[in-house]
Amino acid sequence: MKRFESIKRIIVLWLSFAGLLMQTAVYAFIWLGYYYPIVNNFTRRLKFYRNGHLLMLGIYFILLFFFTNTYGGMKIGYLKPMDVFLSQMFSLLIVNLITYFQISLMNNWLVPPECFVAATLVQLLIAALWTFFCNTVYRKVFPPRKMLLIHGERDIEDILNKFASRKDKYRIEKTMDVREGAMKLEQEIEKGYGAVVLWDISTEDRNRLLKFCYSRSIRVYTMPKIPDVLIKGSEQLQLFDTPIFLTREYALTVEQRAAKRMIDIVCALILLLIASPFMVVTALMIKCYDKGPVLYKQIRCTRDGKKFEILKFRSMRVDAEKDGVARLAAKNDSRITPIGKFIRAVRIDELPQLLNILKGDMSFIGPRPERPEIIRQYVEDMPEFVFRMKVKAGLAGYAQVYGKYNTTPYDKLKLDLSYIENYSVWLDLKLMLLTLKILIRPESTEGVDQKQVTAMKTPKEGKMGESLENEGENE
Repeated sequence: MKRFESIKRIIVLWLSFAGLLMQTAVYAFIWLGYYYPIVNNFTRRLKFYRNGHLLMLGIYFILLFFFTNTYGGMKIGYLKPMDVFLSQMFSLLIVNLITYFQISLMNNWLVPPECFVAATLVQLLIAALWTFFCNTVYRKVFPPRKMLLIHGERDIEDILNKFASRKDKYRIEKTMDVREGAMKLEQEIEKGYGAVVLWDISTEDRNRLLKFCYSRSIRVYTMPKIPDVLIKGSEQLQLFDTPIFLTREYALTVEQRAAKRMIDIVCALILLLIASPFMVVTALMIKCYDKGPVLYKQIRCTRDGKKFEILKFRSMRVDAEKDGVARLAAKNDSRITPIGKFIRAVRIDELPQLLNILKGDMSFIGPRPERPEIIRQYVEDMPEFVFRMKVKAGLAGYAQVYGKYNTTPYDKLKLDLSYIENYSVWLDLKLMLLTLKILIRPESTEGVDQKQVTAMKTPKEGKMGESLENEGENE
């Protein structure tokens, strides 16, 4: 089994690198055939020999590898084909833009962009075809992994639906209740499953099964609880002759807060400058549509529960909450205006929050801010919800990048705590890059349907799942 997994990983890496080499070959064609003659003609003393050209191609390859790996474009078989393609598309656009300005600097003036545009289109076509080819090969060579699901008392429909959404990669062959006993579980595990899923079982049962599977080199997927997330982000110390995990009482150090604030200010000013024309046009469209207010203001909570007024472009009718009851935006919500549908889809409605960032109420990356009344109701059934307010609220966050708009509150909390407990400046920068990718993912902006409302329960929530219908934010 271990040899099989190693071979699978090597094949995926080779397929990914082959794709990168093909993209680099397209760039080599336009560099050697078009842009180098332009640069050389402008600056006669700037002559490139073999090593010089290899350096130019090497820089391009390294940049492409970095962004493709960051966005997940090399995760063939792990991500859906469309996600892999979108990742490669963003990577190509960013790297080609950087390289275009690199060549323009060498030329001391902007070079004609036509070849870069044509090369980008060719590269996108290659990316689409190569992604389709690699996915086809992966599915034929590596069928879905057969798995055994071991669960506790909690309803398993939610986790079964999650795995069913990737039936091309995972297949739950059998489910067993942990109360069936250790002997029956262990006998079933040894029947040759590709992996075991441990879903919402006690720590004692989980630890026993985990050690049993580990001793037999069986892959295990464990759904963590909140204490697991906190421990994962702890620091390992070597004070004595045994490992010690330190979970600190504060989230970010003074140095991290200073660096984070500096990044927020610089990025907010740059984005405001770039986005100002779009913001002006959006404001005019909203005003002309129904003569109502352009901005939507609402009280939210940030670090330590501090309240502030969040700003958004209004995407719903003026009387969307005329009955005084807040509701989650549903699929095909009639309260959303035609203009609102568009600005929500492309996330333009979030741009005024750049002013909240400059003011210091929010950060670029952090848990999304919630309304005070929603927080109070969440905390009644999920006291750990306050943990996410150890840092400033953010324009985008871990839960937005790796979750969906309709991900359950408990799962979003675990994602946000993963960010807090594993914080680094690089993680912030990485999430900023990944945020660009989710702008065109439809599932990241879709509303909540009635079936999902009743399914949104945490292991401790009780009635919170049913109450969500009337607690959502009017975004």
